[in-house]
Amino acid sequence: MRICQFNDHRFGIVERGTVRDVTSALAALPSQRYPFPCSDIFIAALPALRESLNAAAAQATPQPLTQARLLSPVANPGKIVAAPVNYQKHLDEARTDAALHHNNTGHQQEIRRTGLFLKAPSSIIGPSQPVVIRHPDRRTDHEVELAAVIGRPCKAVSRDQALSYVAGYCIGLDITIRGPEERSFRKSLDTYTVLGPWLVTADELPDPSGLDLAIDVNGEARQRANTRDLILGVPELIELASSFYTLLPGDVLLTGTPEGVAPIRPGDVMHACIQGIGEMTVQVRPA
Repeated sequence: MRICQFNDHRFGIVERGTVRDVTSALAALPSQRYPFPCSDIFIAALPALRESLNAAAAQATPQPLTQARLLSPVANPGKIVAAPVNYQKHLDEARTDAALHHNNTGHQQEIRRTGLFLKAPSSIIGPSQPVVIRHPDRRTDHEVELAAVIGRPCKAVSRDQALSYVAGYCIGLDITIRGPEERSFRKSLDTYTVLGPWLVTADELPDPSGLDLAIDVNGEARQRANTRDLILGVPELIELASSFYTLLPGDVLLTGTPEGVAPIRPGDVMHACIQGIGEMTVQVRPA
């Protein structure tokens, strides 16, 4: 199942270039009162909603996907957990390019030493919303990544069981300002986490290893890789993250970017794709 959020926060099922509005199925979600949960109630309820979603899709009139304004498929993640330098070739380029590491030794070490970092959920947008460059005097780079979305509470989980906690996958763009500051500071600006174009449920993508991923900017090839080259794969990342945090439904795990990171500027157009998920086009705009 491919689930998107579109237009005025409608929910849809994507099939063969069309979207079917299944928002009516969300009436079954439990009502919430303050204090609200630190998780995404739709993602948490997804297994129970599958039958209702399919029934709503069968009754809905298909609309052209090209006419839908795609938002982030995850509306309320409690946290974004991100993996730094998780491809060996990206680690190599980060070590040799001062414009990437800015003499920060933590940026030149492998992920087993640096650990993970957090991004602000307020940085999330969908592919139909532009990335807004806030500091044009500084270098801002694209980073394409596989994003895994957690489906149920996950604490101290072994890598052997980790994939059973994944609700699904989407494309992630981890936009970053280069500089000497900590990663979470430079990567948490508004619009600096793009998720899309939809959530592919884990039953459709049972093995996230071996997926080709790519990004072009203005038609120029920038990053090309395969998730088999991850230093820590999705199971190992979930094992590591859940040994420190309790992962909750809707939490997003950005798995790391490969070599080829490069600047983006206002007016640029990014086109990203991941095998088994899809593709999305994202505009870059000035503040």
